[in-house]
Amino acid sequence: MSKLRRKPAKAESTSAVTIVHEVTAENSSLKYVEFKIVDLAPGAKYSEELAKTECCIVALTGKINVTDKEETFHNIGTRESVFEKIPTDSVYVSNDRSFEVEAMSQARVALCYSPSEKQLPTKLIRASDITFENRGTNNNKRLVHNILPDSDPSANSLLVVEVYTESGNWSSYPPHKHDQDNLPEESFLEETYYHEMNPQQGFVFQRVYTDDRSLDETMTVENGDVVIVPVGYHPVGVPDGYQSYYLNVMAGPTRTWKFHNDPDHEWILKR
Repeated sequence: MSKLRRKPAKAESTSAVTIVHEVTAENSSLKYVEFKIVDLAPGAKYSEELAKTECCIVALTGKINVTDKEETFHNIGTRESVFEKIPTDSVYVSNDRSFEVEAMSQARVALCYSPSEKQLPTKLIRASDITFENRGTNNNKRLVHNILPDSDPSANSLLVVEVYTESGNWSSYPPHKHDQDNLPEESFLEETYYHEMNPQQGFVFQRVYTDDRSLDETMTVENGDVVIVPVGYHPVGVPDGYQSYYLNVMAGPTRTWKFHNDPDHEWILKR
């Protein structure tokens, strides 16, 4: 069984709150990134005390209210499916605060965490303020929504982006890594991938490997899976007929994204 791929938990028919995924420092090899997916029935509430952890609350689908007990953001969230390919709303909550999420409709919420010591203001990240970019050429094209990029000083550690990859294309490609604390050439950032496919019965392939192949795992990833990337290169391949979505969460000792391409495959950028 893969140590890097996590399958979603099945919801109980009587449960208003379902923890679909829970990646923590206790159940994974990650030290800087923790991640949850929570499904909420209409009217259901989910709350947490953060301690020395910051959190980005992403309204993946459905409508939610979010409060940190001082500020409340009502009826946020913009889509019923991530494959509408429009940005959604998110809320950043800093360490030593609490938050509560209330579902106004059936909702799926991503909770993205990293260690934090310096308290920052709670912030609504509006869908209308999210920048997007098209990356890559040929069969290496993808659309990126920058929810919390390193150019945004709203967080201490967290980096959060959404990525869409079209049928028959590759993403996180050419293979790149960010597992060395060697700035300005490369930063150390752990990462999680939350995957969805369209249509849902689809799959993608994701490989995670290091230069010395001490880690070398290729996974068939299905709708709703999470892949953990503690170190190494981590490309994603999308089969013909299917579209790929993934939510990336990254964090490390320095909040900057400086990556290193696999030199064996960097030549494709010069075509």
